[in-house]
Amino acid sequence: LRFSCRRGGGLVQVGGSTRLSCAVSGFTWDDYAIGWFRQAPGEEREGVACISTESGSTFYDDSAKGRFTMSVDSAKNTVFLQLNSLKPEDTAVYYCGSRRAPYYSGTFYCAYPNGMDYWGKGTLVTVSS
Repeated sequence: LRFSCRRGGGLVQVGGSTRLSCAVSGFTWDDYAIGWFRQAPGEEREGVACISTESGSTFYDDSAKGRFTMSVDSAKNTVFLQLNSLKPEDTAVYYCGSRRAPYYSGTFYCAYPNGMDYWGKGTLVTVSS
């Protein structure tokens, strides 16, 4: 399984938007869990948005609800995270994580990032005022 996080991130002004994307190869799109996570300096990695074929619905952390949208384009083997209305506290390195054959829901995997088996390289998002 390979990730290629190709676009997005960088320096964004408060209230601005950016879109992160990760291309995934070697992945089966009928039995998976995949999500976006972030890690701020000195903090633990936390789940932002996750989906699992066990539940079928996308879980969003409270900090992301109404502002971030995760989407999957299985035809292009790409996962996206649209970030809108960015705040300084959104500054972090964002990672895409996944696993095959999930046992639990997206809610679980966002709460327990160690449940993911594969990780892409992080993308730094800096929100500046």
